[in-house]
Amino acid sequence: MKIADFQQIEEKWQKYWEENQVYKAVFDKTKPKYYVLEMFPYPSGQLHMGHARNYCIGDAIARYYFLKGYNVLHPIGWDAFGLPAENAAIKNKIHPKVWTENNINTMRKQLKRLGISYDWSREINTSTPQYYKFTQWMFLKLFENGLAYRKKGLVNWCFHCNTVLANEQVIDGKCWRCNNQVGKKELEQWFIRITKYADSLLEELENLDGWSNYVKQMQRNWIGKSLGARVKFWVPDFQEYLEIFTTRPDTLPGVTFVCIAPEHSLVKKIVEKTNNKEIIEYLEKTASLTTTERTKEKTGVFTSFYCQNPLNGNLVPIWIANYVLGDYGTGAVMAVPAHDQRDYEFAKTYNLPIIPVIMPEYEIENKAYEEQKGKMFNVGTIDGILVDGMDCNDFKVFVVKYLESKGLGYEEVNYKLKDWLISRQRYWGAPIPIIYCDSCGIVPVPYEDLPVLLPENVEITGKGESPLSYCPEFVNTTCPKCGGKAKRETDTMDTFMCSSWYFWRYTSPYRNDLPFDKDELDYWMPVDQYIGGIEHAVMHLLYSRFLSHFLYDLGLVPTKEPFKNLLNQGMVCKDGKAMSKSLGNIVSIEEIVEKYGADTGRVFELFVAPPEKDIEWSDKGIEGVHRFLNRFFKYVKNLIESKSEGVLQEEDRKKILNRVYRMLSKITEEFESKRYHFNTSIAALMELLNFLEENVEIVNNLSKQDKDDVIDILIKAISPFAPHLAEELWNLWGKKGSVFKDKWPEIKHEYLVENKITIPIQINGKLRGQLEIDIDADKDTIIHYILNEPKISKYIQNKQIKNIIFVKNKIINLIV
Repeated sequence: MKIADFQQIEEKWQKYWEENQVYKAVFDKTKPKYYVLEMFPYPSGQLHMGHARNYCIGDAIARYYFLKGYNVLHPIGWDAFGLPAENAAIKNKIHPKVWTENNINTMRKQLKRLGISYDWSREINTSTPQYYKFTQWMFLKLFENGLAYRKKGLVNWCFHCNTVLANEQVIDGKCWRCNNQVGKKELEQWFIRITKYADSLLEELENLDGWSNYVKQMQRNWIGKSLGARVKFWVPDFQEYLEIFTTRPDTLPGVTFVCIAPEHSLVKKIVEKTNNKEIIEYLEKTASLTTTERTKEKTGVFTSFYCQNPLNGNLVPIWIANYVLGDYGTGAVMAVPAHDQRDYEFAKTYNLPIIPVIMPEYEIENKAYEEQKGKMFNVGTIDGILVDGMDCNDFKVFVVKYLESKGLGYEEVNYKLKDWLISRQRYWGAPIPIIYCDSCGIVPVPYEDLPVLLPENVEITGKGESPLSYCPEFVNTTCPKCGGKAKRETDTMDTFMCSSWYFWRYTSPYRNDLPFDKDELDYWMPVDQYIGGIEHAVMHLLYSRFLSHFLYDLGLVPTKEPFKNLLNQGMVCKDGKAMSKSLGNIVSIEEIVEKYGADTGRVFELFVAPPEKDIEWSDKGIEGVHRFLNRFFKYVKNLIESKSEGVLQEEDRKKILNRVYRMLSKITEEFESKRYHFNTSIAALMELLNFLEENVEIVNNLSKQDKDDVIDILIKAISPFAPHLAEELWNLWGKKGSVFKDKWPEIKHEYLVENKITIPIQINGKLRGQLEIDIDADKDTIIHYILNEPKISKYIQNKQIKNIIFVKNKIINLIV
């Protein structure tokens, strides 16, 4: 097959698939279903081969299940709201809606050109009123159940994007989108109370057998459940308690100072009382630092005030320290420099006392002993009980009970997870469906008034305040409760609100009264195979799980967990770095399709490495794959056209069928096991092709039935990876319709029984060849074969065999 034929064949079959709606999913309870979903793309401009890998993996899986007779749902859509569209609008003086729709049109063509088996009739776009009406519906459900609330507080602020970021969107102190440093700002914001579901989200991770342990551990770490104690330190000068949370109450006797965050409420009182210039200057300096900068170089300032250790009554100094964050825990920490390295370094810097209270189990110098094992010492008695010599873990239990008895503390579970901040001071997002009325307060927009539409005549400047606040026809409204004058909320929702429920919408995308049809949802959910990048482990995946748990509790969705199996694909790299337009190292889809065909690009990306591993783009590699597909097509086409059928030894027949069914078994196992190591599947196809080409006469003499079986298996085995090529061969074979409407071949296990085995032959420890022999052949038989095989026997001519090392069915080594 000539290279030019690829384009002709691919266009032909893509047209056939579309005209005949080959991949259209139809609700049918009589059939088993399989829901395959790749994380939907943000329409940023153009896809490249780095993006394509995700879709090629999902497509291979979908096509296998088509052939297995499943009712496959394989939809696509667009995560279309977001900051890049707004920035492009400012830069190019084009409306975000126009920019987004243009990009969607381009990317839709690219995906169709790759031949992905999507049901395009279910295509969704999160920026359309038909979709964000139900994003707003989700918000109202959260609001009426007490899980959406408004409060004033410090938020993560990207000064480059001029917007708020959720904690999950700050990565190493930088904005997840623009990679610039993130600071803090005080604003009134809307939050989702995801923390209420912290335990549920943790517990259900144990049931996600189809998820990698790595992703599950990332979520566990992000939720960060820890058991400890809340402890009250009395502050005499202000006649109030300073509360801290600690996971190490056993170290309470070793507290030598307490640190509070610059944002802590006590700091304001200290400044008002003292007007201390050193403290004021320190606060100003800290306010200009990002979270990352604050935690890198740990600094502090002494307040001149003290608080009382509730365990021993000792007065310890109160410091303001930059590494203590106001939105984590209570915003105050007890410092035990002998048993916490961070506290140790701070104490050394400011010459503060270090008092060890747990005896190290090994010699330790110039650092803190942080291990939670050892005997207590240097404490004495508490409440008449001798503490010294007590195991530190037993003392931990004792301390909490003691504090509870005195009303100075109690056992507490704490979480690193914070409530989800969803307010964004941006235009291109779903409006928050809330109205503010002077008489009625905060009033939710009634369900029947959804969607709250985004006005199109808005000036987008990129300033910090939401552009919607400058649009009077949007802002000014009527209170649905009292009928009086009111104003709308002008912030829009975090785009992760849109993507946290889209997988449900695919099940019934044209429903106008509800976000989904219950019968269809019950049938299609959960998603059987979800595919996407590891970068979404603690954002999209966590938010989607939360919303699913919430709606499950309301009886609105059939499963608590939305994604049964999760595959996180690796990146496609070029020149050692992930493909990126900004780095200038992309390979365009058009370039590959025009030069080699879509099937070549698809097979290359599946062949280079297992799906979870990163791959390095290789021009030589893609040329090699192209040659293989040409050979494969030519071989199968010749086999279809061959008329010969002759006398064949049963041993030769079984040899061919054994290799064919071994390949089929290998590929089937990769799909059924959910490993999806398509690299080994494609390698098995390549090895089989080599074998068949070497044994062309035997294959041509197979009976018509055997030959038909071989052709059927070859076409279907390659079809998930190179669907256009498979369809063309299917058609050349005289079959009607699409190969994907047929059935995956059955494995005939009688042909998998091995009668022969290949073992390595060594002479003096060096590999000199291989021999195919009967299984369980004895040593004398193998030596007979060696002596009669010129390619090996030449190494022992005129030499004496001194010793023979023989392991049956494994190896033979002649010492000469």
